Amino acid sequence: MTAAVHHVPEGDVREDATLAGRTIKGLYIDGAWQQASDGGTTTVRCPADGTEVAVVVSSTAEDAERAISSARSAFDGGPWRRMTDLERGAVMLRVAELLERDKAIYARAEALDTGKRLVEAEYDMDDIAACFRYYGKIAGLDAGRVIDTGRPNAISRVVYEPIGVCALIAPWNYPLLQAAWKVAPALVTGNSFVLKPSELTPSTSILLMETLAEAGVPAGVANLVTGTGSKVGGPLSADPRVDLVSLTGSLRTGQTIMAAAAETVKRVAFELGGKNPNVIFADADWDAAVDNALTAVFLHSGQVCSAGARLVVEETIAERFVAEVVERAQKIRMGGPFDADAETGPLISAKQRDGVHAYVQAGIAEGAELLCGGYIPEEGPLANGFFYPPTVLANCRSGMSVVQEESFGPVLTVETFRDEAEAIAIANDTEFGLAGAVWTSDASKAQRVAGALRHGTVWINDYHPYVPQAEWGGFGKSGIGRELGRAGLDEYREAKHIWQNLSPAPSGWFGAI
Repeated sequence: MTAAVHHVPEGDVREDATLAGRTIKGLYIDGAWQQASDGGTTTVRCPADGTEVAVVVSSTAEDAERAISSARSAFDGGPWRRMTDLERGAVMLRVAELLERDKAIYARAEALDTGKRLVEAEYDMDDIAACFRYYGKIAGLDAGRVIDTGRPNAISRVVYEPIGVCALIAPWNYPLLQAAWKVAPALVTGNSFVLKPSELTPSTSILLMETLAEAGVPAGVANLVTGTGSKVGGPLSADPRVDLVSLTGSLRTGQTIMAAAAETVKRVAFELGGKNPNVIFADADWDAAVDNALTAVFLHSGQVCSAGARLVVEETIAERFVAEVVERAQKIRMGGPFDADAETGPLISAKQRDGVHAYVQAGIAEGAELLCGGYIPEEGPLANGFFYPPTVLANCRSGMSVVQEESFGPVLTVETFRDEAEAIAIANDTEFGLAGAVWTSDASKAQRVAGALRHGTVWINDYHPYVPQAEWGGFGKSGIGRELGRAGLDEYREAKHIWQNLSPAPSGWFGAI
């Protein structure tokens, strides 16, 4: 594979150059690319084969503080928050157009950073453009509301204002998609921000800064710091000049950021993953349920927050259903992003792969039965990357680590149930509550079970689809707040009540004047 970089220190965002090993951008403050205060860099490698993709600026805490200062100044004194909603919406629509223009460049950069198949990265780019377009189109549709006070001489209005400076922390599995879910609503409501992508997958965030500038976002409104959370996470979480922290990441990271944010009582919005049940009743459409059970958990090698990693299947069909899932799972072909025959890619890093393998071994030690997968490829081209085969563990039960903990890898656990009540109890037996699904041909049963599941998204006879118009987020330890939809705007807005007395007069409360 040829290692490629699609952004250079000086040049157009559309430039496609092979520049492996060359230091590129990463720190974007007040409309200008800068070097880290200590000159630090980090190497980004493609997880499919270890090929060097780029050497990117590694920001420091001092750099993060400068980025915060830039965002604060832009919000307090710049033009962005004072533009009309429609004007900001027009900029978001322009961003969507530019993303579509540069789709091939963005997709290739994303595929190299993550190792995911190019076709998956291309789908992601379509979803990202759709997110910016959605928020661009709804800009100005919610101007607040007038309250009936019951008094003829008073006007009461509730209006919405931008919250201020937002720290946006994105993960490595869907780097630009998850960033877009934050950036688009933050911008269209008039905020400024500092974006921190994962140090493993910064390339498309770098491209995005150039696209935002081209679309007309003023200098200082959009800022970027690349590097590790240990270096820049502290200022983003604790600095009093930051008004909100939005994170997509692990539960542990969310807990750390929440503790840091508590000191300044800033707003937080978290999506922290899940342990998601895929409930299969005996009357489900067999072919669709089997096929989607595979997609639910093995898409992007299981590196999906909403992955259907818990197969909860009715006892009467469990043996045959699981056998067919295992048979098909063993045929899934792994490969790099540009392998036309590949159906899934690698895990993001050696650390992630080794962690998934340890997770599987722990489950086996607890009594789970390994039906397929469960090993690290040590021969052939897959040995050069961080691949882990689709893995199925049967005989799982509540209390096992593999049932309760998120693997974030291609690992499916199997639990069985006897009736509807038990299916619901098993599906809700988790401290998370991000997503789940129910498969049945009984429409009434589908609605009953969907209504009983304590998860933020529930699919009926489907798995994984979403649209930017619908809210996304979880119950329990899956997070706080919602992204996408109208509620996604509310995370980045403050509600203000304005009361106007049209006939001011002394109240006489404390006697005559």
